[in-house]
Amino acid sequence: MEAISIVGGGIAGLALAACLDPSRYEVSVYEKRPELPSVGTVLAMWPNAQRALARIGILAGARAVSTVLGNGSIRNAAGRPWITIRGGELFGISRVDLLRLLDGAVPRSVRRVVAQVREVPGSGALVAGADGVHSVVRREVWGAAADARLSPVIAVRGTIPSSVDVAVVGEYWGRGDLFGIAAAPGGTNWYASWRSELGPADIDVDEALGQARRRFAAHAPAIGRVLAAASPECSLAQRIWTAPPLQSYVRGAAVLVGDAAHAMTPNLGRGACESLVDSVVLADLLNSLPRDKALAAYDRQRRLRTRALSVGSAAMMKMALADGAQPFRDGLLNLAARLGPAASHP
Repeated sequence: MEAISIVGGGIAGLALAACLDPSRYEVSVYEKRPELPSVGTVLAMWPNAQRALARIGILAGARAVSTVLGNGSIRNAAGRPWITIRGGELFGISRVDLLRLLDGAVPRSVRRVVAQVREVPGSGALVAGADGVHSVVRREVWGAAADARLSPVIAVRGTIPSSVDVAVVGEYWGRGDLFGIAAAPGGTNWYASWRSELGPADIDVDEALGQARRRFAAHAPAIGRVLAAASPECSLAQRIWTAPPLQSYVRGAAVLVGDAAHAMTPNLGRGACESLVDSVVLADLLNSLPRDKALAAYDRQRRLRTRALSVGSAAMMKMALADGAQPFRDGLLNLAARLGPAASHP
């Protein structure tokens, strides 16, 4: 049997461990956290991610603890809709529930190691970096130039127990800030971004919530109601980091999946989805092809696709957080609201 070390026990790492053939591979998962997280916001599952969940065998379980996201609108700061996006079959699932389901899908034969990996094994065995935007595998194997890049933008997100009002669902674009409201299992999911001096690490969530309440005080009343109900215990705050573009997701006996390969801004809501797809594609190729051919095929299939999404997400963030160009942006979107039909998800 061939040994595979998966560094990182988050979405990408657990999905990969769940799909590798246990009769062919001796799999070890290294994760620094002794337990799964107990707080997490809602992740949108696009069709490609739903197919990945089906391959893992947890789609039905995911649907059972999720909520259909439905339609939403891109709005101005006051709440006036510009463009309505039809959600189709998209559903939202808590990161906590998704990790629980993925964890349960991992075969018992997989070795679990609670440890923070600081050096990548050099034995020649395959190492999969699934350790997120601050990936040790990427830094150690690809070099310092591949280290994570800090943005000036903070992301604050959370859930509140009150049910969502479908009339206010969507993303509100102000001058240099955005706020999102969506359905969540058992309540409402919300998120906000703006340029902030907080961080970059160990951001006090209560302080971030206070800054958000001041920042969005003059925006649509729906935002104020959400932030008034938000609590530090059900919220997260972090600066946004991204991964630099790589010429390949494979180097020697190392391969990157998920945010370790292509951490992007959250504006398209595709990070978790692409992590799932990465892991399923890589596992299926490794299960069916010799290692070198499998890794080359994975790189061909996933790198350009995820790079395009990273570029698109960054462009969307730039548009959503427009500051000096905000009046011009709003003028174009006002025109689109008068002329354009509703959009559908790709």
